[in-house]
Amino acid sequence: MRDETVKLALPAAGPATERPISIAIVAMGGQGGGVLTDWIVELGESQGWVAQSTSVPGVAQRTGATIYYVEMMPPLGGQKPILSLMPTPGDVDVVVASEFVEAGRAILRGIVTPERTTLIASSHRSFAVTEKMAPGNGVMDKAIVSDAIGVTAKKEYIFDMNALALRHGSVISAAMFGALAGSGVLPFPRESYIEIIRGGGKGVEASIRTFEAAFEETRNPTAPASETRKPAATGLPSGTAGRGVEPLVNRLRSELPAAAHDIAYAGLAKVVDFQDVGYGAAYLDLLARLHAADRQHGGETKNFLFTVTAAKYLANAMAYDDVIRVADLKTRSTRRARVEKEIGLAQDQVLQTTEFMHPRIEELMGMLPDGFARRLEKRSGLVRWLDARVNKGRRLRTYSLVPFLMLYVVGGLRALRRRSYRHAIEVDHRDRWLTAATGALAKNYQLGVEILQCRRLVKGYSDTHARGLSKFDKVMAAIALVEDRNDAADWARRLRESAIKDAAGMELDGTIETIKSFAVEGISQGS
Repeated sequence: MRDETVKLALPAAGPATERPISIAIVAMGGQGGGVLTDWIVELGESQGWVAQSTSVPGVAQRTGATIYYVEMMPPLGGQKPILSLMPTPGDVDVVVASEFVEAGRAILRGIVTPERTTLIASSHRSFAVTEKMAPGNGVMDKAIVSDAIGVTAKKEYIFDMNALALRHGSVISAAMFGALAGSGVLPFPRESYIEIIRGGGKGVEASIRTFEAAFEETRNPTAPASETRKPAATGLPSGTAGRGVEPLVNRLRSELPAAAHDIAYAGLAKVVDFQDVGYGAAYLDLLARLHAADRQHGGETKNFLFTVTAAKYLANAMAYDDVIRVADLKTRSTRRARVEKEIGLAQDQVLQTTEFMHPRIEELMGMLPDGFARRLEKRSGLVRWLDARVNKGRRLRTYSLVPFLMLYVVGGLRALRRRSYRHAIEVDHRDRWLTAATGALAKNYQLGVEILQCRRLVKGYSDTHARGLSKFDKVMAAIALVEDRNDAADWARRLRESAIKDAAGMELDGTIETIKSFAVEGISQGS
């Protein structure tokens, strides 16, 4: 085939060494990546350069970062350059990350390189939805990112820009702009950056204060505060002042080993805040029985690891999320104060909150008295009819009086909780879990500890709780198949970690099938 394409002479405008300055910005929704991008483009154009920006949005707010990309260079010989639309690995001069793990993701994309890239990143964490959804601890390890930065970046400027911005009453975009100026990567004077901020018209003075502080921190970084070990808890647990908890604290000191004091203090505070002082006493009663079993089976030689583990996970099991708890937390003044602080609410601004709720009939039945709910449960047709009318999403504008009072009244029903159907279910499930853990101690101490840690799988509310509970029950059933083996603790750990890492449950199912294969084989050989 003959090539008839018309080819025109397109000589280069300048030497091949002429290239634009490229800047990639990675920021989650609401973290000011768009504002920062606009400032950088305006900055370049104000200095007579040609600047161009593009963006590729993430999946959604707080689940995936938007990548903003800027290229800029002065025109050559009166001709405007053709600039790229996307960052190319190995060819990015500056990467600005609004959050620490986003810096790690930029490294994984290959746009941070030791030959060229200056990395500017905030050291704070803003957890993504995927980290919060994990049944166990889904938080990404900052140490991995720290190690990677030391290898992959030519220069790095990393400090807590979010905290700096909050201290000066502004937002993180102003801090990132100041850090960019302080890095000296762009050949523009400091005053030109400030003029761009002044042109914004909103929160100018606070943004300039934040810019100046970030600029100074970049040029003259302060030494990080030395980490000091928190002293052991000796007073009342936080959040329990004025609730008559002191006798319980005295019990805790006298009945539990020193190794468990700190975590038991935190657990006691949690269950008292969840219910009342009587519930805190029940927590210590259960913990004392578990500690007695621990001591009986040689726990002293293991620094009472079983008791320490029980202090944590028993409190989590007793402070479950129900409708009453959710309503209580959503109407607390401390929650509103936290939200105001996180969004940097100014004195002349008004905060309005809308709560998204999707209760199922199971949650509402859980609030009913135990006996009545069990009778209702037997009438499956009526339950389905009620669910069809209840099971739908709702938006409650809690800045209005009536919706707020609705949640406030529900949150105040905690006095009825211990007679509710949901509480009876939770107590039964909790007791069977503790019985399995203490029963394992006599044969395998570490297996008892691993069974206690399986409670990590149960968390959350509504569908999330149901999925976690299903995985927990599957793991416990599989542990029962191997509890007589010497490596039972190892298998229990593998089962739990498989359930935590794999949201779909396929890895867990594979581990269970492996256990069943040799468990059945062992039974057949025994017969």
